[in-house]
Amino acid sequence: MVQLMSSSSNAPQAPRVVYGIEDAPPLAERIPLGIQHLVAMLLGNITPPLLIAGGLSLVTGETAFLLQMALVMAGLATLVQSYGVGPIGGRLPIVMGTTIAFVGAAIATGKEFGLGAVFGACLVASVVEVVIGLSIGRLRWLFPPLVNGVVVMLIGLTLIPVGMDYAAGGPGAADYGSLTNLGIAGLVFTVTLVLNQFARGFLAYSSMLVGVTAGYLLAIVAGKVDFTTVAEAGWFELPRLLSYRLEFHPVPILLMGMVYVITTMETLGDISGTVAAVGRSPSNRELRGGLLADGVMSGLAAFFSAFPNTSYSQNVGLVHFTGVVSRHVTGVVGILLLLLGLIPKVGALFATIPPAVIGGGGLIMFAMIFSSGFSIIHREVALDRRNMIILAVAIGLGLGCELRKDALQNLPDIVQTLFGSGLVTGGLVALALNLLLPVRGDSGS
Repeated sequence: MVQLMSSSSNAPQAPRVVYGIEDAPPLAERIPLGIQHLVAMLLGNITPPLLIAGGLSLVTGETAFLLQMALVMAGLATLVQSYGVGPIGGRLPIVMGTTIAFVGAAIATGKEFGLGAVFGACLVASVVEVVIGLSIGRLRWLFPPLVNGVVVMLIGLTLIPVGMDYAAGGPGAADYGSLTNLGIAGLVFTVTLVLNQFARGFLAYSSMLVGVTAGYLLAIVAGKVDFTTVAEAGWFELPRLLSYRLEFHPVPILLMGMVYVITTMETLGDISGTVAAVGRSPSNRELRGGLLADGVMSGLAAFFSAFPNTSYSQNVGLVHFTGVVSRHVTGVVGILLLLLGLIPKVGALFATIPPAVIGGGGLIMFAMIFSSGFSIIHREVALDRRNMIILAVAIGLGLGCELRKDALQNLPDIVQTLFGSGLVTGGLVALALNLLLPVRGDSGS
């Protein structure tokens, strides 16, 4: 267990750290803390395959299989990211999961060419992120603290509307915004916040789990939980290799390659946000290993009919919120995800958690991600006129494109896919302006 202190009375205070990256909490704490992370990411992990299955009108059996594979590959990728396999893996407390960034491209490709072409394109295009990862030592100058801070802030800002949607009952829900949904989310939010600030010890840094448990119990009483899928799910099932025959088409590969650039930027931001929890910037080895894990495991996922993985920003927010920065905790998440994937009935039980429960905790976590990005800039960037302009323009255009995607509706589909993401727009703008605008004196970037 470590406690970081600032080196000067005038320096900004380092974040509160309960367990450092290499610290291993006692097993009695490690497992609940891992479950807390699992709850934070579970809906996000199963949502992309559900959206793709719905968009391609897949039958129930196919959908269940895609969900199973999403859990298994998220577990493997999280273990690799937490502990590493040779140069692959950042050895950081980063939770990996199926990324929603590929949903639009996957549906478009699947409708025209079939799921085999989706997985084939995801396999080939994963090379993009692998190459960037291998070259990050030479390319790191492109991603200074100013750019990384903007990306981390945008991750949080663009996720806050998602958290509100969940808190209201989930996009498209018949009872969206009902008092029941808002009440459940409000209970999770309040219990989590109060315990985090006023409780002591384990109860304080497991506050998210306690809040979610309270919200889930209230949801059961309110009749918001349906256990039908749990009864119908099987007890054990092994992953299957190449359930869909891989196909390779140039246009889908190009489209997926562009999306991998998006997830690369997101992973860079998440790595920076994670190590900011212990008051430092990431090393080249951590960046390289983290990106390699993202790319290699996403390519491997294609062989098992799973969609690409990326780092989960909501779990970065949870790391900052709790002060638990141990990679051994996220290692528990990897094991739990694997077990859920192998035991569909248990996974189905977790999938019964209503969106409002996740939204109540998500709003806090997403806002904490923004705070961690602000911390990067406050700690490492001089806020002179040049850097303030970069920060303002990147955040402004990023949020504008994210919140008003219809403004791009007359542009080509690929442009809409790329720049409809506030993270990509803001990140690229920050990157470009940092290269183009002259530095006057020490700007800290």
